[in-house]
Amino acid sequence: MRPTTNAPRPLTGLATMLDAGSGTSRSPHAALTGVTIDSRDVRRGDLYVALPGNRVHGATFAAEAMAGGAVAILTDRAGREAAAATGLPVLIVPDPRALLGQIASWVYGQPAHDIQVLGVTGTSGKSTTSFMLEAGLRAAGHTTGLVGGVEIRAGELRFQPTLTTPEATALHGLFALMRERGVTAAAMEVSSHALALGRVDGVYYDVALFTNLSQDHLDFHKDFEDYFATKARLFQPELSRAGVTNLDDRYGRELLHRAKVPMTTFSAQGDPAADWRALDVRLGADGSAFRVTGPGGVEADARIALPGPFNVANALGAIVTLVEAGVPVQTAVHGVGTLAGVPGRMQRVTTAEDEFQAVVDYSHKPGAVESVLRSLREVTAGRLVIVLGCGGDRDKGKRPIMGEISAELADVAIFTSDNPRTEDPLAILATMMEGALRVPQHDRAHVIIEPDRAAAIGLAISRAGRGDVIVVAGKGHEQGQYVSGEVIPFDDREVVAEAIHARKESTESRKH
Repeated sequence: MRPTTNAPRPLTGLATMLDAGSGTSRSPHAALTGVTIDSRDVRRGDLYVALPGNRVHGATFAAEAMAGGAVAILTDRAGREAAAATGLPVLIVPDPRALLGQIASWVYGQPAHDIQVLGVTGTSGKSTTSFMLEAGLRAAGHTTGLVGGVEIRAGELRFQPTLTTPEATALHGLFALMRERGVTAAAMEVSSHALALGRVDGVYYDVALFTNLSQDHLDFHKDFEDYFATKARLFQPELSRAGVTNLDDRYGRELLHRAKVPMTTFSAQGDPAADWRALDVRLGADGSAFRVTGPGGVEADARIALPGPFNVANALGAIVTLVEAGVPVQTAVHGVGTLAGVPGRMQRVTTAEDEFQAVVDYSHKPGAVESVLRSLREVTAGRLVIVLGCGGDRDKGKRPIMGEISAELADVAIFTSDNPRTEDPLAILATMMEGALRVPQHDRAHVIIEPDRAAAIGLAISRAGRGDVIVVAGKGHEQGQYVSGEVIPFDDREVVAEAIHARKESTESRKH
């Protein structure tokens, strides 16, 4: 995800900007055309930034970086000796990671400044809202880019992401590629990890949007306050020009007191205190319709193809953000309405001919699971079934909460594995079950534990009745299952489709 060409930048200029000392006797004369922190990704003309790691210092791979074409190395004092052994010019700074955004932006000629960037942060809804923003920007005549955990786009180019927000070196290379491809505006997910680790340093957002906040990533953040404070950083003048926030969310309201940029509010629940509201909301299994009202009596009728009240909130937030970015409201409403769906986000796998509905969704945190179940309850004529797991080596506190929510809001809850990583899947399931048992027995869903995810999905599909709705939650667009250091190919959508096919074949064989 880099441009095919980049104007060379002098290493001496970088040394002056950073006030960096030289780690070798060689003067830092080199022409830089790229930058990376991964020795395996080095291209000829790159600056290799050797970072300290949890196990091994990046300078250990300095020789490999030189062999790949690196023309200079930037590192800290701990990496000086190994870097200098290559004979390449070496720059020394106290904390290279803290400077990655500044360095990458400089090397690539500040590409993000040439693109109108709209950022989305929050616990849930980032991917869907960023897709909606990109659709609205396209409708406004922009050549668009998209950065997120589902897909990365640079005009017509498509890439599969490895992180919700790429590392700073990769991100600025991507913006340089977008600029090369004629991109004029981009929508981007901004994760709390990205804000905390400086991945978005050097990017300036024309408008930043806050969707909501619920428990997640407490394995990374020291507590919930730290999680919220990290999100709130996006709404400071050094990162954004203006902000949009969800008044229906308590943290969206609190953000008004923390943000240091002009803020615009919205409410999908029609709160009269909001600047923009969704009124006359009509929910359906195949989407929703509502009336958008804004300052000065502005009104527009909106229709979206994504079901659920939370997608009304996502759509309204996107529309308001687009308007704040200069897109006419009617164009914004039309553009958002053109989005047919987002991979792995309330993605329907069944057809109109099926007697039940099967939906795959990425919901893997308490607030998202609750929103999905409440939304699907409104369009469920039969039973509401959820197939759900919790990821290993991640926030353990949300596991019993998700188990409790599933047991309270579904009719059938099938607990299974979801990226157990290095943990024992049965231990994770036991913790989920602890939460389920908090629900009184007469109100509790029928809970089934099936550690094999494919078998759990097959069980849900094989037992589906007329009018039932099955949601397979947690993985969404993901195409692998992380187990004991391995990535096993696994796509919920494919497994659901296979289970439906097997069910149909079984039904046909019984007829004959």
